[in-house]
Amino acid sequence: MAGGKLSPRQKMINLMYLVFIAMLALQMSKEVLTAFGYLNQRLDDFNVTQVDKNALQYEGLALKASEQPDKFGDENEKAKQIRILSQELYTLIDTIKEVVLDGVAEEDRQEYETLDKADNLDVYLYQKGKVTENGQAFLDAIAKYKNGVISVLGSEYEIVSKSVEEHFDTDDVEATDGVSQAKNWIDHSFVGFPAVASLTKLTLMQTDIRSAERQILSAMLGGQLQTDANVSANTYKTIFLPEKPSFFPGERVKGQIVLGRYDASLKPKEVLVNGRVVEGRQEGAAYLDIAAGSVGEQPIKGKFVFMQDGEEVEIPIDTEYTVVGKPSDAVISADKMNVVYRGLDNPLTISVPGVADKDVRPSAPGLKKASGLGKYMMTPAAGKEVVINVSYTLPGGLTESSRKTYRIKDIPKPMATVRKESGLVKMPKASLEKTTVRVELPDFLFDLEFSVKSFKIKVPGQATITVTGNKLNAQAVTAVKKARVGDMIAIFDVKSTMVGNSSYIVKNAMPVNIEIQ
Repeated sequence: MAGGKLSPRQKMINLMYLVFIAMLALQMSKEVLTAFGYLNQRLDDFNVTQVDKNALQYEGLALKASEQPDKFGDENEKAKQIRILSQELYTLIDTIKEVVLDGVAEEDRQEYETLDKADNLDVYLYQKGKVTENGQAFLDAIAKYKNGVISVLGSEYEIVSKSVEEHFDTDDVEATDGVSQAKNWIDHSFVGFPAVASLTKLTLMQTDIRSAERQILSAMLGGQLQTDANVSANTYKTIFLPEKPSFFPGERVKGQIVLGRYDASLKPKEVLVNGRVVEGRQEGAAYLDIAAGSVGEQPIKGKFVFMQDGEEVEIPIDTEYTVVGKPSDAVISADKMNVVYRGLDNPLTISVPGVADKDVRPSAPGLKKASGLGKYMMTPAAGKEVVINVSYTLPGGLTESSRKTYRIKDIPKPMATVRKESGLVKMPKASLEKTTVRVELPDFLFDLEFSVKSFKIKVPGQATITVTGNKLNAQAVTAVKKARVGDMIAIFDVKSTMVGNSSYIVKNAMPVNIEIQ
């Protein structure tokens, strides 16, 4: 562009244009690094929650296997093998992620724009055009997981097996130009990429592992439930649906007795339970209200009578309920989250079934009573965990105790916004000159407000300007006036404090970029 029969002035203009394109490309590169970092953070958070959800499904399947071994026993054994295979590969990927971040201080690991080097992982996995010993171990671990899962599932879960096969395929990648040779999977996936990009891909593999577990468990449970649903009209069974799963001695046992193949249009003609007629009969159900017996399993026997084709049909009632003793453990639940956040008042409900609120005495660093029965506020301080100890007095006067552990997390890194928009925002110069820079936490459980103390603004061709407050000062306005349509202006290094808790150190917000229209 600067050669040929051009005037010196035109050559200079073309050269400046090339410099501008290079600067714009550099700025976009930083945006991409930040985007990868933000995605990696979101994937990490998803994996944490998915662990808990999968654990509940594993426990549910194990419980069904203990109750119905013929139906769920084999599936439970398969799930145990899947869990081991999944955790082995997940843990190895965690080790490789630490290699990526080797040499990066803990406090700098969320400064994504600095994670642009590829040296650590390249040396670890691939050297001199060949896969290293560590790289081969990684490939072998993926193959062990993939082949192991497919072998455990067999042909019964073909759709899930196919998904695992596709997501964990490490075959050489064929060239798309028809000339180049096939490329090794590690070379194609990781070599030469910025550290934050490789970190995100590794986290995505971990997400695929957790998602595969969820699919497998859902298929195992769902397949059996579907089999249970395939019943004929002649295979009705009665089911007792209590208002709660267990009762104390002397309580009223309340609940519903329904048919297993429930039909709301079906009104029972007569329901007999333990020798007595149940009067509370409605569409599809009979409502039970009897006194609980002594501690242990108590039978419910009788018959369910309804009309079918003009004739009486009787279905025997043969079920039971359980009466338990007084509680020996507290129930502690977070009202809005499964963790508590540092620097915030986290609402907790702490209670013990069957015990009055005045007889429940919780204690923990940062815990204080709030208005309402069983309501408390937890404001955690230093550390990664907080233990809540609960002592309580049972109605009989006996004192018991319990304890629960909660994880403590920092508030996530916020985002800088203009006009309530983040990332890349398009606006005229005149609007930018008057805009207010804010800091927000999108999709966070708490509605927090932040006060912007300062920020930096970079206009192409102008020096970086530091601004105090949340609006452009005169120097920044002058720089913006010199911007041209299409220029990309960056607002970054945004420092803020939390409204209501100025002592909490808020992380610098992720930058926002403005394209001048």
